[in-house]
Amino acid sequence: MKAFLIAGARPNFMKIAPIYRASLEHGSVECRIVHTGQHYDYEMSNAFFEDLGIPKPDFCLDAGSGSHAVQTAKIMVAFEEVCKKEKPDLILVVGDVNSTLACSIVAKKLLIDVAHVEAGLRSFDSTMPEEINRIVTDAISDYFFVTEESGLENLLREGKPREKIHFVGNVMIDNLYHQLRNLESDHAERFSVFSLKQAHEKYAFLTLHRPSNVDEREVFTEIVGALNTLAEGRTIFFPMHPRTKKMAHEFGIVFPDRIILLPPLSYQESLFLWKDAEAVLTDSGGLQEETTALEVPCVTIRENTERPITIEVGTNVLAGTKAESIIKAYQESIQKAKTAKKPALWDGKASLRIMKVLCS
Repeated sequence: MKAFLIAGARPNFMKIAPIYRASLEHGSVECRIVHTGQHYDYEMSNAFFEDLGIPKPDFCLDAGSGSHAVQTAKIMVAFEEVCKKEKPDLILVVGDVNSTLACSIVAKKLLIDVAHVEAGLRSFDSTMPEEINRIVTDAISDYFFVTEESGLENLLREGKPREKIHFVGNVMIDNLYHQLRNLESDHAERFSVFSLKQAHEKYAFLTLHRPSNVDEREVFTEIVGALNTLAEGRTIFFPMHPRTKKMAHEFGIVFPDRIILLPPLSYQESLFLWKDAEAVLTDSGGLQEETTALEVPCVTIRENTERPITIEVGTNVLAGTKAESIIKAYQESIQKAKTAKKPALWDGKASLRIMKVLCS
């Protein structure tokens, strides 16, 4: 079987990496990596792929940025050419980015099977582009690999055949454990943030990038008000996304000294910081899962989440975007972490289960 693993942005590589590594143990599946170039990242050096334990992509589509329609169209045109030439038996897409949607549509129209990893996740918020991508991808997929019980329930409710749905666990957690092992054997002194962490015994870690949070002055200002209050009691490390930095400058938002602004960090540097944080504040889907796996308190600065298991059994607290609710959620998450537990099958072996299904 020739399978294409689709990645459109840096976080996608975190998800396909364990699947690629698992494929090396199964000679019947040959995996080729396709980078759509949805988010071109100049920091994707050889070291980045070495850290993940995967080779550089076999195919680069160079889609680049643009509106959702333009970007999706570019990916579809370029991917169709690759599929016609290479004739894969299966494409495997992860998550909910535009690349996931675009490559799934192309494959189905060429009568190529589609497997969706992280299938069935729903925020039930149709204003989120990711929600549209999830729903459409699941509507045409042939295999559904589910990370949590809610995904299984959503797919069954939507009429998907039970025999096509496979509850395998979470490949993001597979990668997390892989990176933790690397971190333990590596020399953290080489990290740019090593001395910063050594100088702060108590700190929080923040990521913030969603357009709904940073593109509107009133919302962004409200969130920053909560952060400023929290910073009175601890330092906050904030690796700032380029979009967030741009909007903060445009709105004239100034952060106090105890919110330490950092450039975007590598995965390992980021993990090195947040794994020992008092709490993590984020609007990222992946960090909700990873903090739950390591039982680190998490405050999700959003009105909804497509990962309800992180709230039901994990350390995650949904905070909304109002200052008062974010501050309250911060303390709740610290208390919640004392009784939280890891979701079922989040054991670092999801990719092996996926490969077992594909091989059978």
